[in-house]
Amino acid sequence: MTYRIRTLNAISQAGLSRLPADRFDVGPDIADPQALLLRSANLHNQPIPASVLAVARAGAGTNNIPVAEFSKRGIPVFNTPGANANAVKELVVAGIFLAARNIVDAAAFAHRLEGDHATMDKLVEAGKRNFVGFELPGRTLGVIGLGAIGVEVANVAISLGMRVLGYDPAITVEHAWSLSAKVERVATLEQLLKRSDIVTVHVPLVDGTRNLIGAAEFAAMKSSAVLINFARGAIVNEEALIAALERNELRGYVCDFPTPTLNKRPRVVTLPHLGASTREAEENCALMAADQLRDYLLNGTIRNSVNFPRADLPRTEGHQRITIANANVPNMVAQISALLGEANLNIADLLNGSRGEVAYTQVDVGGPVPDALVTSLRGVRGVLSARRI
Repeated sequence: MTYRIRTLNAISQAGLSRLPADRFDVGPDIADPQALLLRSANLHNQPIPASVLAVARAGAGTNNIPVAEFSKRGIPVFNTPGANANAVKELVVAGIFLAARNIVDAAAFAHRLEGDHATMDKLVEAGKRNFVGFELPGRTLGVIGLGAIGVEVANVAISLGMRVLGYDPAITVEHAWSLSAKVERVATLEQLLKRSDIVTVHVPLVDGTRNLIGAAEFAAMKSSAVLINFARGAIVNEEALIAALERNELRGYVCDFPTPTLNKRPRVVTLPHLGASTREAEENCALMAADQLRDYLLNGTIRNSVNFPRADLPRTEGHQRITIANANVPNMVAQISALLGEANLNIADLLNGSRGEVAYTQVDVGGPVPDALVTSLRGVRGVLSARRI
């Protein structure tokens, strides 16, 4: 079987090469796609063909994708956490230096200088006092969110001689293992804000993090502190930010999200969403997204889905596989097993898991799976999708 994948943005050829032409038709004009592969394309309020089985974003954030809608249809949404972590980490470190040494304003000052050597030398000596900064060793960096990017930022800050505070109530075991033992974890966001000279945010934009940094948070911060935001613009309440800057309750703000309100404002540095804009990051994201789509379409494997549980059941040689997504309610596995029994199919292996309101099952069975069985599975109350592979 050949699977059809529609690309909604330019995807690195390195990633597309993981989708061999003998098994996949890939391109921007694919009709009735079984999967969508994208980067920044906005899927909200866009018609999604009934043929779609999976969606993959070559990037970490999924706020451009109506995840809840896809969950109701039994469609996993994949992302690529960590694939662009190094690129974002490097830009965050650059942002810290930009703020600490007033580099943007200093460079603009130097760019405007005119005159001969002697005149410019005098202007430089007179003007440089306006751009006095501070050094990083001994300063405290507060990292909000200790995922792949947050951990890398925390670790590199340690190597720069900084004290580092970390706040993440939901840190995973994997990321905890990667975090330097010198990073001090704090119990509340307020503790981090009160103690930090520089604060950097590394959380996804979801309902719970929208306006995470607002008036109360700015009030808790040092007036000499700098806020760095290379996560998502809406995590910081812009109105509260402007008020804090105007009252001199914040030294500066560096972000990756220009807006009409922030642009050209004193003590604000905005960059044009450069976080993952390196060839290496684009390739890494494309590779991971393509691999995840391929493994899901060919084997029903789920890794790095934002709405489905992880499912990676090794294929049983000589057996056919069925995958079922359903509402996470009691008695679903029993109903699935009963239908398999009625079809006289023996279960060779089975994996079932759940995440929130969605459950997912992989079943390897001995014998061909008839169309009627797939139809029956789809007809079970609570089943969102079912397919044979």
